[in-house]
Order: sequence, then C-alpha cells, then structure tokens
Amino acid sequence: MPRAFLVVMDSVGIGGAPDADAFFNADVPDTGANTLGHIIKACADEQANSGREGPLMIPNLTEMGLPAVMALAQGRTAAHTLSGAATEVSQGKDTPSGHWELAGVPVPWDWHYFPKADPAFPDEITQAVCAAAGTDGILGNCHASGTDILARLGADHLRTGWPICYTSVDSVFQIAAHEEAFGLDRLLDLCVTVAPMLHDMRVGRVIARPFVGEVGAFERTPNRRDYAITPPAPILSNWVQDAGHRVYGVGKVGDIFSYQGFDEVRKGTDAALMDHLDDLVATAEDGSLTFANFVEFDSLYGHRRDVAGYARHLEWFDARLAFLRAQLRQGDLLVLTADHGNDPTWIGTDHTRERVPVLVEGYDGPPLGLVGFTDVAGLVARHLGVSPG
Repeated sequence: MPRAFLVVMDSVGIGGAPDADAFFNADVPDTGANTLGHIIKACADEQANSGREGPLMIPNLTEMGLPAVMALAQGRTAAHTLSGAATEVSQGKDTPSGHWELAGVPVPWDWHYFPKADPAFPDEITQAVCAAAGTDGILGNCHASGTDILARLGADHLRTGWPICYTSVDSVFQIAAHEEAFGLDRLLDLCVTVAPMLHDMRVGRVIARPFVGEVGAFERTPNRRDYAITPPAPILSNWVQDAGHRVYGVGKVGDIFSYQGFDEVRKGTDAALMDHLDDLVATAEDGSLTFANFVEFDSLYGHRRDVAGYARHLEWFDARLAFLRAQLRQGDLLVLTADHGNDPTWIGTDHTRERVPVLVEGYDGPPLGLVGFTDVAGLVARHLGVSPG
C-alpha cells in the first residue's frame, strides 16, 4: 500500500504570484518578490558568502525539477518536468492560509489584521491579556520584528513582568515572555486563555514566543507554540484518518491545524525534524501520511533578512534530502512545497506573496504545470486512495 510524505519548506517561494501587487511589505507591493530566485542570484554574485561561498548548491532539488518550476512560476517556457508551481487563492500570505489551502481548504473569510498604529490593539484585548496575566499592563502593543522587540523591550519586561505583545502584517497576536522570569507554563496558559477571543475576531494565530538570556543577549527558544483557529472543514489529514490510516505530523503542523487529524506529532529544531522525517520514512505504516513543516527557513533567515543563512539552510536541507530520497520505498510519494514566500532581499521583515514549488518524487501522472494550492491535497489523496471529506 502506498505512503505519502508532504514536506513544507516554510517560506521557500519562487515568485510570480499574479496578485502580488495586492500584498505589501512596509507599504511596498510584493510585485517582483522571489525568495529562491533572489537567493540564487545573491549567491551567484558572491553576496551570500557568510559561512558558505559561491553559487547555491542544491543538486537534489534541482534534480526534482526546481529550475523548471521556477520558470513556470515566472511565466517562462520550462524544460519538461512532472513537478509544478502552485498559486494560492486565500487572501493571506501567512502560515495558516498556506497550510490550510495545501491541505485542501482555502480560507473562507477575510482575516483580521491589526492596524499599524500606536497602540495597535483595542482596549478590550489589552485588558483581557492583563487580566489573564495578572499584570497592570502590557509592553509593545505595536507592529514589530520579534528579534527587534526583544532587544528594545526585553529589559523592561524583566523589570515590570509585563508580557510583550506585538503583531505584523499577518493575522497574528504574538506574546513574548522570558521562560524563567515570567515562566513558560504561565506564557502558554496566557495564550490559551486569550486565544478564543482573538479567534472570534478572525485573528489567525496567537503565538507564544518564549525567550531566555540576559539583557543584550536574549534568544528565542524552540518552545514556541502557535494557537491557531481550527480549520472550518475537514482537511487532508482528516481524510486520511477517516479512511483508517495513520497520520504523522512533523514540526509545527499540529499547531497550525489545532491538532485536528494527527495521530502523532514530533517537534524540535529543523535538524531534529529531519531526523524524525528520516525515521518515519523508515518506519511509517503502509497507507500513512507524514505531513512535515521545516520552519527555520522562515523564522531564522527569512524574517531576519539573512540571505547567506537562508542559502546555508537550503544547502543543508538539500544534502539531507539525498538520504531521504534514497530511503523511499516503491510506491511512496514525496511532495516538497512551501506555504508562502519570505524573500530575504525584500524590503521589510514580513512574508511575501509568491507562487510555491510542488516538487514530486514517486509520481507517475501527467506534468503538474501551474496548479492551485488545493491541488497538492488532491494529489496526495489520490495517491493514498482516499476521498476528500
């Protein structure tokens, strides 16, 4: 019986979104953003030589058809490949929008976004956070980069004990707190308490952003937790479970889907996640789906506009991909895709609206060409012989 491995390279966009002009970073439209294309160019121009050097070396992704699907995304003639490039219809360029649609359910509503104002949050949200945290106020209350706001307000947080609350151009409400001084369990409980209120407003995620360290040397930890709205309809993982098969989550996919449709979820750094994925390729049952997300492309390099770091991570991922591909069984399907872009050469620090690759191994159908995000769910479902819910 076949198995399927759906792997999201978080934020590895390939440009070409036809509606990019309707999405913005720092008031500049995303027209022309191209995460992978611009990283490749920076490497070729010797502008990404920190910790690596020279052209971007990703032979496994190349062999799976990446250059051809990049050409497709840009509207150019592409060499023959079974792989494709996917276009999103949901009105968001964030994690839930991309993942829900990849799993077969486009977002059926407009997300709520907080204004770029000071303060950014209405009083009722601030009061709810204060009541749940047992504090007299909050810090931040603005649009901000996560690392920047820690540098700016981390000392005040340690002094006052107030949580740091901030947002971005995405539909998110983020709460940062020191794991030791504030307490990790207290931070997670705070997020759980206020999440229903935010979800009722159609805010896609409440995100716990724990950090450690001293003033001048704060570091975010792997204990991040996303509290997302439950999808409004059954998704790919539900379809597989309903057919009697097992579903594994690797990375933050459990958080993204409110743990709906997963029998087991394994978490950790991207290096640990790759070990989990290797193990599941070796041990997952016939008929199973493994749904993985590798977040550090986005969280460590895209948002921080670290071109060389992003390139290093792509090369690391590609090198590990060689072993993974070699372990696939006859009848397995491997799909590599992304949920949005995050062009590290672009203005601002937010996601970018882009098409994404759909690279396939173990697929013997017609060339995919230009497809929609939901076609990824359809592809996996057909391979496993399951029906959409």
